[in-house]
Amino acid sequence: MNILSYNVRGLGRGIKWAAIRRFRKLEGPDMICLQETKKEFIDKAMCQAIWGDAEVSWEMQPATNTAGSILCMWCENSFRLQRKVIGNGFIFLEGELVREAQQINIITIYSPCDIHGKRSLWEAVKHLKEAAAGVFWCILGDFNSIRDPEERLGSSQRTLIDSSINEFNDWIHELEMLEVPWLGRKFTWIRPNGASRSRLDRCLVSPEWLNRWPASVQ
Repeated sequence: MNILSYNVRGLGRGIKWAAIRRFRKLEGPDMICLQETKKEFIDKAMCQAIWGDAEVSWEMQPATNTAGSILCMWCENSFRLQRKVIGNGFIFLEGELVREAQQINIITIYSPCDIHGKRSLWEAVKHLKEAAAGVFWCILGDFNSIRDPEERLGSSQRTLIDSSINEFNDWIHELEMLEVPWLGRKFTWIRPNGASRSRLDRCLVSPEWLNRWPASVQ
């Protein structure tokens, strides 16, 4: 399954909408997951304009005072939704990957920056995975967390970072998830002046997912 995950830092319109349409035409993703749209309301016309086609399904977590929010879009010919759960910082979609008649579970993440918010999100996702059926899992998006000190440059909060790293890695281990091989640029977030850089976005999958689709990369 080909999924585009992108922190748009404000969906706006115009340039970003056109860029997403061009990417979809070039790469043909089955699903597009956008974080930090900053939209409190999204309708069908907007999704059709962003997706570039009238045949589009979507789910969203609205922004709060124009902060945050998630939007997931897909075509029913590729993914058939059967169940959804929308919570603070995530959208869970359970359904069928149509071309392979395979049941899959996808969670799109946009994590809070503060450690207390992260812990609440991690716990919610953990309980969701424990309660849901199926073995093919993909959890992806902006986790606002790093897994190794080398994934961040320019921060002076060393002690806090090390503690957060350990908690984040422990959570991934408890979920029994694996990170798919990384082919992209080293950092996914760069401060405008270039002084700080971090790798905050990633894709985690279950071992069963990786065994079924061993060519998975991010």
